[in-house]
Amino acid sequence: MNKAENFINTLFEKTEETEAVKPQTTEIIKMPMNSIVPNFKNPYKCREEDMKPLEDSIRENGIIQPLMVRKDDKADVYEIISGHRRFLAATRLKLTDVPVVVLDITKEEADIILVDSNLHREHILPSEKAFAYKMKMDAIKKQGKRTDLTSDQVGPKLSADEISDTDSASQVKRYIRLTNLIPRLLALVDNGKIALGPAVELSYLSQGHQNFLAEAIEKELATPSLAQAQKLKKLEQEGNLDVGTILGMVKQPKPNQVVTVKIPEDKISKYMKSTATVKEKEDFLAKAVEYYGKHLQRQKDRGAR
Repeated sequence: MNKAENFINTLFEKTEETEAVKPQTTEIIKMPMNSIVPNFKNPYKCREEDMKPLEDSIRENGIIQPLMVRKDDKADVYEIISGHRRFLAATRLKLTDVPVVVLDITKEEADIILVDSNLHREHILPSEKAFAYKMKMDAIKKQGKRTDLTSDQVGPKLSADEISDTDSASQVKRYIRLTNLIPRLLALVDNGKIALGPAVELSYLSQGHQNFLAEAIEKELATPSLAQAQKLKKLEQEGNLDVGTILGMVKQPKPNQVVTVKIPEDKISKYMKSTATVKEKEDFLAKAVEYYGKHLQRQKDRGAR
C-alpha cells in the first residue's frame, strides 16, 4: 500500500464528498474563508442539483465534516484537498469561517487524495474522469514513479493499480486522451452525443480541425462514427486532412443516426396494389408526403393573403 493510499484509508470514508472526511487525531480548527483557496485544477464539477440540499443542510446544522486543506507552497493561503462543494456552499451562505483539518503533505499527495476520494461518486462525467486520471498520473510522475512499464496503442502503458482500481490501464489512457479535445467536443462526449471510442480518435486532430468539426456537427446534427473518426485521425497524421473531408464525413448518413419512421402496412395497403414491392411502397409514401407538404404550403399561402 503506497503513501497516498495510507492517507486515504486513514482520513476518508469512501462515501459522498459531503460525508467523506473522518478525521482521526488531527486537530479541527476554525479557519477564515479568505485564507482558503480551491485547488484550481480540481477536475470535479459542483452540480447545482447537489448544492441546494447541501446548502440547506449547512444552513440548518453547520458544516459537520471539516474540510481538508494543506499550506500552499508559494502563498500564505491553504489549498483545499477535500471539501470543494462545502467551501462553495459556505461561500454562497456568506460564512466567515469553516472547520478544517490541516494536513502536512505534498502537493502531489494532495492531488492523489483529491482524485481518489471523489472517483467513487455515482455520477462522474467522462471529462471529470479524464482530467482526474491525468491529474493523478502527473502527480505520480512528479513523485518519481514509473508510468512507462510497457506500451500500447494509445500511448505509454500505465500501472492500473496506481491510477485506477476500476478501469484497466488501457481504459485509463483512453480517458486521458480526452483531455486533448476542445471543450465543445468534450461537452458532446459528456452529454452522450459522441461515444468514448470515436472521441479518443478525434482527440488526435489539430485544434483547428476540431473547431471546424464541432461547427459541422452543430450544423448537420450528426457526429462521426468510429470508422469515420479513425479515418479522420489517419488523414490528420498523414497531413492530408482538410475541412471539405471533415464536412463530407459528418454529412454521410450513419445507420445509428438516421431517423426511421415505421407505418403499419394496413394503413397504406388499400391505396396500393397487393403486389407492390418495398421500394414501390417507399416511393409511394415519399410522393404522398411531398404532395401533402405542397397542399399545406398552398393553404398557408392563402391564409397569408
